[in-house]
Amino acid sequence: MKILLAAINAKYIHSNPAVYSLRAYACKYKEEIRIAEYTINQTIDEILMDIYRQQPDILCISCYLWNISYVRQVTAEIPKILPDVRIWLGGPEVSFSGSGMLESCPHLTGVMCGEGEETFLELMDYYHGQEEKGLSLDRIRGIVYRDDAGNVRVNPSRPVMDLSRVPFVYSHIEDFRNRIIYYESSRGCPFSCSYCLSSIDKCLRFRDIELVKKELQFFIDHEVSQVKFVDRTFNCRHDHAMAVWSYIKEHDRGITNFHFEVAADLLNEEEIRLIREMRPGLIQLEIGVQSANGETIREIRRKMDLDRVGQVTARIREGGNVHQHLDLIAGLPYEDYESFIRSFNCVYAMKPDQLQLGFLKVLKGSLMHDKAQEYGLIYQDRPPYEVLSTKWLSYEDIIRLKQVEEMVEVYYNSAQFRHTLDHLEKEFSSPFAMYEALALYYESAGLLKVSHSRLARYEILYQFIRKHPVKNTEEYREWLTLDLYLRDNVKNRPDFLGESRVSREEASAFYKREAEEFRYLKGYEGFDRNQLRKMTHLERVRGRLLLFDYRSRNRLTNDAAVFCVDDSGNDGR
Repeated sequence: MKILLAAINAKYIHSNPAVYSLRAYACKYKEEIRIAEYTINQTIDEILMDIYRQQPDILCISCYLWNISYVRQVTAEIPKILPDVRIWLGGPEVSFSGSGMLESCPHLTGVMCGEGEETFLELMDYYHGQEEKGLSLDRIRGIVYRDDAGNVRVNPSRPVMDLSRVPFVYSHIEDFRNRIIYYESSRGCPFSCSYCLSSIDKCLRFRDIELVKKELQFFIDHEVSQVKFVDRTFNCRHDHAMAVWSYIKEHDRGITNFHFEVAADLLNEEEIRLIREMRPGLIQLEIGVQSANGETIREIRRKMDLDRVGQVTARIREGGNVHQHLDLIAGLPYEDYESFIRSFNCVYAMKPDQLQLGFLKVLKGSLMHDKAQEYGLIYQDRPPYEVLSTKWLSYEDIIRLKQVEEMVEVYYNSAQFRHTLDHLEKEFSSPFAMYEALALYYESAGLLKVSHSRLARYEILYQFIRKHPVKNTEEYREWLTLDLYLRDNVKNRPDFLGESRVSREEASAFYKREAEEFRYLKGYEGFDRNQLRKMTHLERVRGRLLLFDYRSRNRLTNDAAVFCVDDSGNDGR
């Protein structure tokens, strides 16, 4: 028998641990089980042809918000080319609507709901003719299926399993080369946020910590570039978080980065001290603030001390060693446009390394979905079921926020314009007002939804500054120059920067002297002055002669190291 576990990922760099976990748990059938990973960037025909060539008897597909449209299209065509194949779906996008999926898709055999490891193994036993052991479809918990008469049957749900029994799926790490590694040390969530499906699983479980340490060591030993923990609130249990963070700090080899989603207000002083002691870039934190409106937070059943969030993120930021990613959600109850502006400015003031401005997804099975009528929630019928309007927020408001989101993504989250933005925001009534004005400029100039080069983004920002009443336009040209050369050794100087203020003679004299003394460029001793000139950059910014060293970059910002060149004998970095 041929069983194909298929995943349709959002990007090639993503991996799907679910299908690997199912195969590992059903290891006694591993010779018959194959895995196929596709992406939503492939055509339906490509996916169909590959599935056809593999000639599966049973096809199981993992379903999520980002791929369910593709899954529907693929599974509608599969029976036409493989009429005898049995098609099973699983995953969060179908777990809470299994019977609805079967009723709308007559070609489906069934849906695995909730955790799939034990369910999949029992299905494999059933299909391998083990009915004599008393195993039949009507006795397999956690499935919705179509019986012989074509009727949809919903079996009782399956109790949650011991997380330590879930196999480690990355033993053959070579199969995940150049892919993001996803890892879970806990399942379930202690909170009850009304927009989230994780709150439905109230049975919070943790993987045995000794097992976790062993698996973390595997990632460290194999120099995996990044491991993303998928635990919904990683630090909800203090001893677990401390054990994991202490272990990766003690065993760090300077390569692997670990990503955690945390509740900042739950971090205590011991955890904060440990975090501040870590190697720059060892961990990064994602913190879901969602809103600064107290009424909104209460309505969505979220528990959060906003003042504490601000204090903790500030303490971590002071350490200069951890990337912090903060989230906001537009479209939540009781949050109108003005309220969202206040939320944005509040979170922006926390100076996150990235600020994600997201939009509410009305997920089937969530409390938000159940209360859509009460909130006047209008949302798209197609995945990801994104909000269009609410009682408090019009579709026109959503459009404006979408444009602001694009500006934040391009100019703030890229971290390529930090010095310019730090000064420019002071020219406006608030940071949000700056991004809103920038979005309006893009719209009026016909620049939205156009693919711009990175250098073009500098030019556009400069032209925007020139059209607005700022104190000193020339000063902003200087800040843009600094931001540009911090990131790239641009040899073709953009026109808007004007002529370089470093003459050829001055640069030549500097590199001649540096090739003899290596006063600033330690570690470059094997290169001559012409090579030094190509590998670095000299620029006069705000009256100071700066040397940009591109071999030595900040681990968090990726900015080049900068030396202030003078004749005093001081090395100013």
